[in-house]
Amino acid sequence: MSQPRVFPASGFDILDPYEIFEEETLPDYLKERYYPVHIGEVFQSQYQVVTKLGFGSSSTVWLCRDLCNERYLVLKVHVRTRRPLPEVEISKHLKAIHDIHGGEKYVRLVLDSFEISGPCGVHTCLLYPPAGIDIRDYIHCLEGDALPENLLRPALRLVLIAVDYLHQAKVIHTDIQPNNILLGIDDESILSEMEEDEISNPAPRKQFYDHTIYATRAMPLTSGEPMLADLGEARLAEGNQTGLIMPSVYRAPEVMLGMPWDNKVDIWALGQMAWTLFEQGHLFRNQPLENDTQHTQRFAEMISLLGPPPVEFLRRSKESLKFWDENGNWRGSVEIPEQSLESRESRLEANSKMLFLRFLRKTLCWLPEERPTAKELLLDEWLRGEDY
Repeated sequence: MSQPRVFPASGFDILDPYEIFEEETLPDYLKERYYPVHIGEVFQSQYQVVTKLGFGSSSTVWLCRDLCNERYLVLKVHVRTRRPLPEVEISKHLKAIHDIHGGEKYVRLVLDSFEISGPCGVHTCLLYPPAGIDIRDYIHCLEGDALPENLLRPALRLVLIAVDYLHQAKVIHTDIQPNNILLGIDDESILSEMEEDEISNPAPRKQFYDHTIYATRAMPLTSGEPMLADLGEARLAEGNQTGLIMPSVYRAPEVMLGMPWDNKVDIWALGQMAWTLFEQGHLFRNQPLENDTQHTQRFAEMISLLGPPPVEFLRRSKESLKFWDENGNWRGSVEIPEQSLESRESRLEANSKMLFLRFLRKTLCWLPEERPTAKELLLDEWLRGEDY
């Protein structure tokens, strides 16, 4: 077992305590919800925190060194909560399945979990294998802020292999989006370099009497294969489910209308994500879906790009009568925009454009049962491309 390292107690920039910073910038931030992690702290007598990797409304994320096994791991320290985290149970379920599929290598699972007591409550900690930046940040490094077609296709193929693995294991992800697609790490020496950098060039921070807020250290660009991450909103389920899921910009129509839904919501989200990664923007306006006006605007956009929904679909929910009559005629207060997928798509020409839009239309069917499975979508002509 290696010894914990000593991290600098000086030599770093002290930031203005009155300027909001890192997790403080989140709209629902409360200091009491977060565990006050310190760089150099050792959890479970085994995991030493070496630098900060990020933050969110539900956790802070850290690179740590496993002192027993001489490896680096990612530690996610959740805000205090009384409810068990579904990601832990779903990871255990997936690891208990011994059928070799191939998709398991493209899904990042929880390696271990434990609880710690903080000043204001109990916090669940999750450990993961290290991964690089998400694909959303990666495309910001590229010219035009978008994935070229020759990178988009293989990335989507690997995500679909991961989705097929989850669906065969009766898991619905429900949160497929660019920031949940992480690049793999081929050369882990970058992680030891990040630790050394934290010692020689310690992160700026805000210091208070009872906690410290550190600056996130950027993960270097890596070139490993993409993987699907964050099962925090996933469902272990067979058949139809109910309830509000998915980020609003990627939300499937059956969820918007309060209908039962199944794993085909992941296919809808993947289609929209493909557009986001390739077309330098979202397919639909990125706004909350919190009232009838916002839903009306979204449905009007959907009709303009996908055509009107089948009456059979609308009759599955009384909510649809707010926007369509009983015969499926639009009666929303918003006019249908003058646009089409063909007019919106600007990067491809001729046959490539036709095949890409045909792929999209498969994923974005109004009727969930008409969307292909992940395995069926892997055979799509555009997705296979010239590599096959």
